[in-house]
Amino acid sequence: MAATRDLGALLRDLKPMLAEEEHGFATIPMGQGWPQGLVPVATFAEAEGASVIALAAILEGIGIEHESGWAKITIGANSALDSIGLTAAIAAALAEIGISANIVAAYHHDHVFVPWDKREAAMEALETLSANQE
Repeated sequence: MAATRDLGALLRDLKPMLAEEEHGFATIPMGQGWPQGLVPVATFAEAEGASVIALAAILEGIGIEHESGWAKITIGANSALDSIGLTAAIAAALAEIGISANIVAAYHHDHVFVPWDKREAAMEALETLSANQE
């Protein structure tokens, strides 16, 4: 599927998908080896160390200090890296109902991490955002 830049088309084709597992965020300090058993969903090098997003159960199981309580919603629309407005529209729809959005842009899709206890409301908001584009 070709990546899309058209915001209207992206919003109509949002197709949010909620992962069943709880996720967590952690930091692996610079110079510390990668812990055995760590299977990250995403990583990013920061001055403080490697930021890691992974299943909360994995982080807990291997004893990595982390902030759990996050749900991952994958946006099914295949957005181009240079598309404009998709993350802003998603963040605005969630902010309107008081839900924080930590958005990770990957090559094919965006992934939105929302508080675990607000995941169903977030899904409803994103589905409504998409339906309102029809």
